Amino acid sequence: WNQVSAPNGATEYADGLYRIWVNEPNLDVWARPGMDLGDVSIEVDALKVAGERNNRFGLICRLTGANSFYVFLISSDGFYGIGKVINGQFWLISDERLRSSPLIRTGSTANSLRADCVGSSLALYVNGKKLAEVQDTELLSGDVGLFAGAYETSGVDIRFDNFVVRDFKPATP
Repeated sequence: WNQVSAPNGATEYADGLYRIWVNEPNLDVWARPGMDLGDVSIEVDALKVAGERNNRFGLICRLTGANSFYVFLISSDGFYGIGKVINGQFWLISDERLRSSPLIRTGSTANSLRADCVGSSLALYVNGKKLAEVQDTELLSGDVGLFAGAYETSGVDIRFDNFVVRDFKPATP
C-alpha cells in the first residue's frame, strides 16, 4: 500500500496497522494497492483511534482513473451508506441520506466491514450483517481501496487491519 505524508493527511503504517489520517475539514483520503478487478468481495477491520465520531471511512471498489469509484462507508457515530464518485462528484446511491444502525459499533471500537461488488449488485456488510444493497452498472472494474474522511473537524485517524480481497471468477462449464 502506498505511503504518503502531507500536512492535510497521510497514508502509512503505524503500530502494525495501515493508517489513514485526515487533517483537513471536508477532505477524503484514500489508498489503493494497484489492482484491476471486476467482481470482488473486500473485507477489512477498521478502528477510529482519534478525531471526532462524526467522520467517514470504509472500502472502495471499481476505482478507475484518479477519482471514479464506488464507496462503502460507515461513521464512528453509527451511520452508513453506499456512494458513487464519478469524476470527483459524490452521490449517495443507497438512500437519500446516510442511515443509522445499531449494528455499527460507535466510538473507538473496531468494526468489520465487507463490500461485495458483483455484477450490478453492490452490498455493504458491517459486523457480519448486510446493511445496504443497491444496483448500479456505471463502473464495471477497477482497483479496490480504503478511505477515511473528515466533515467539519479535522484529525480523523482510522486504522485498518486484516484486509482481504476475493476476486470472483465466472464458473467455467
